[in-house]
Amino acid sequence: MSSEPQLADYRVEPGDARDLDEVITVMQAAFDPSFGEAWTRSQCAGILPMSGVALYVARSPESDEMIGFSLQRVVADEAELLLLAIAPPWRGRGIARALLGQFIEEARGRGAHRLHLEVRDGNPAVRMYRRAGFDLAGRRSKYYHGSGGQLFDALTFVRTI
Repeated sequence: MSSEPQLADYRVEPGDARDLDEVITVMQAAFDPSFGEAWTRSQCAGILPMSGVALYVARSPESDEMIGFSLQRVVADEAELLLLAIAPPWRGRGIARALLGQFIEEARGRGAHRLHLEVRDGNPAVRMYRRAGFDLAGRRSKYYHGSGGQLFDALTFVRTI
């Protein structure tokens, strides 16, 4: 399977509160529950109507199934990628890169000059963020608790656009 995005594989479009059940389904499949990275439905529902917050969803064109999403916000001249998740069967097709690229372009279009995101140390997405020009800016020691009591740092990344 090619790792390059193919337009026939998926489409990315704005989402809204009607998509939250599917967002939770994708998030539960994508995030290992032992780390506590997933948000609850009420957390997502609470932030979605706030000013500057946007949800983008990736869907399979054949079934209209949600296969990934990003939740992001722009405040003044800064933007933050709050969540990004891809359903496991759909990984490796460039969908996460497409959603990340959409976040960068959306932020730029809304006047943001500095982008932020946070990710668990050891998450494979760190490589994608670094390749997209994000630099390590900070570390929260022992922020995530894994199974068996293992602790992981939260890494804060930034990018200027």
